[in-house]
Formats: sequence, C-alpha cells, structure tokens
Amino acid sequence: MVEIKYGTGDVMFALRFDKSEDGLLPAIVQDSASGEVLMLAYINEEAWGKTLESGKAHFWSRSRNKLWLKGETSGHVQLVREVLVDCDEDTVVFKVEQVGGAACHKGYRSCFFRRVDLDGAKITGELVFDPAQVYGNK
Repeated sequence: MVEIKYGTGDVMFALRFDKSEDGLLPAIVQDSASGEVLMLAYINEEAWGKTLESGKAHFWSRSRNKLWLKGETSGHVQLVREVLVDCDEDTVVFKVEQVGGAACHKGYRSCFFRRVDLDGAKITGELVFDPAQVYGNK
C-alpha cells in the first residue's frame, strides 16, 4: 500500500485505509451550508483520490463492488466544499453542496429521513423526487 501524505508544514496526515480489512473508511456527508447530515458512505483509496482530484464526492459501492460518483445516475452530485479528517485518520466528513436537492436514492434530501422516539418511528423528511422515475423499477 502506498501512503499518500496530505498537508503542509506541521499538518501532515495519511488516511489509514489499512485499519479495515476491506480498505474502506466511513465518509459522513454533511450539507456545507446547514450542517444537516445527508448520508454515510464508504471510501477506498481510489474514491478518496477521485474526490480530491475532481471536487465531486466519489465512494466505493459495497453493493455493486465498484467506484461510484455520487449522482452519476440521478444527476444529484455532491460538490465537496470542505473535508474533515478525524483524529485516528480513519473517518472523513465531506461538507458538500448537494446538487438537485436530494442525497438519498429513495428520493429524500437526507438518507436519515426516519426518526425513532418513544412513540415509535416517523418519516420526517420530504420526498424530493420519485426514485422509480429516476432509476426505473428495480
């Protein structure tokens, strides 16, 4: 594994992809303006490099087992405005501008559109688009 260091001067780090057997690290995605958590996905070294190179959020799809540009099908890309790295160098936060208004493949702005409390579960998010129209009937 090649270690790529980022930063300048006293602030140098390398993401620790070696900490997980599959080489994947969690990436929390937040709206850069509101701070709303939009989704959680995973990155590998390739996705990390493509994100830094393009300014658009790339992830590793665990279900499709391939590199994934967020919004490649729907057009709802995420423009990365800032990246935060945790103290253990094994988790990142992408602060993004969410194009198209929805991060969730189910049509909601956020993947966290359900809330659980003592009264049960509720859908708290608004549907932004119809997934069947965007992705077809899968």
